[in-house]
Amino acid sequence: MKDVTDWDTLRLFLAVARAGGLGPAARQTAISAPTLGRRMAALERALELRLFDRARTGYSLTEVGRALYGQAEEMETVALGIDRWRREDAPRRSVRVSAGAWTSRFLARHVGRLWSAGEPLVVEFVTATQRVDILRREADIGIRNHAPAEVRLAARRLSDVAFATYRARDAADPAALPWIAVIGDAGITPSARWTGDRHRAEVGLATTDPRMVLDLVAAGAGRGVLPCFVGDAEAGLARDGDPIPDLRSQQWLVLNEQARHAGAVRQVIDRIVALLAEHRALFEGDQPAG
Repeated sequence: MKDVTDWDTLRLFLAVARAGGLGPAARQTAISAPTLGRRMAALERALELRLFDRARTGYSLTEVGRALYGQAEEMETVALGIDRWRREDAPRRSVRVSAGAWTSRFLARHVGRLWSAGEPLVVEFVTATQRVDILRREADIGIRNHAPAEVRLAARRLSDVAFATYRARDAADPAALPWIAVIGDAGITPSARWTGDRHRAEVGLATTDPRMVLDLVAAGAGRGVLPCFVGDAEAGLARDGDPIPDLRSQQWLVLNEQARHAGAVRQVIDRIVALLAEHRALFEGDQPAG
C-alpha cells in the first residue's frame, strides 16, 4: 500500500484528473503518457477501486475518484504550504514568474531590470503554454491575457497586446512570400487560428513551436503573425500591414493574494510593472521599427 500514500503518486493523480486525460497531463508533468497510465492503474490496483472512467475522449473521475480527489487536494495544500515555508524562510527568497513563451522571452531580454547578481533573490521563470495554478502557488506572479476568474486571486490590468504580420525587411519579392502556420498543440492560439482560417491555401511552412515563426520570418522564408512587441523589436523584420484588430488582447498581472505581500514578491512585482509600463507603446503596436 506504499503507493497509495506516496505524495508523488497522488500528485500525478491530481494532474490526470485536472487535465482530463494522460496526454494533457503528460505535457504538464513532463512524464510520458504511458508512464502516467501505468501509475494510475497501479494506484487503482493498490486501492482495489476504479478511480477513472476511461474513454477515447479522456479520463473522468468516478464517484470514488472524486472522493480521493478531495483527500489528495488536502495533501497538496499541506505540501505547498511546506514548500512555501521552505522558500520564504530561506536566506535567498525564490519568486516564481509565470508567462507565455513570448513574454518570457521579453523578460529574459530585460532581466537586468528584474534581478541583479548579489541580491538575496532567485527569480524562477515558469514558461508554460498551459495555465499555471497561481492559487496553489505553482507561481507567485503570472502574466496573462485575461483577468482571473478565481476570487482569491488579485489582478492588475497592464496594457493591450497587438499582433501583426511580419516579413524579412530585405525580402526581394514580399508579395510572393508564403505564410508560416503554427500547428499541433500550439495551434490553438488566436493568432494560429487566424492564419489557418484566412491563409490556409497560402501556407508553405508550418511549425509546432510558435517561437520558430520568428526564426523562419527572419530567414526570409515567409511571413507570419507575431506579437508587435516581438516583431517591432527585430531590426531585420518589417510589418506587412497594420496590426490585426481581431487579435488584439489584454495583458494582466495575476497574483496570489497572500504571496503578493511578501517583500521579495512585492519587489519583483514593482519591477515587472515598471518594465512593462516603459514599453507600453511597443506592446500596443504604437512603436513600429523604423
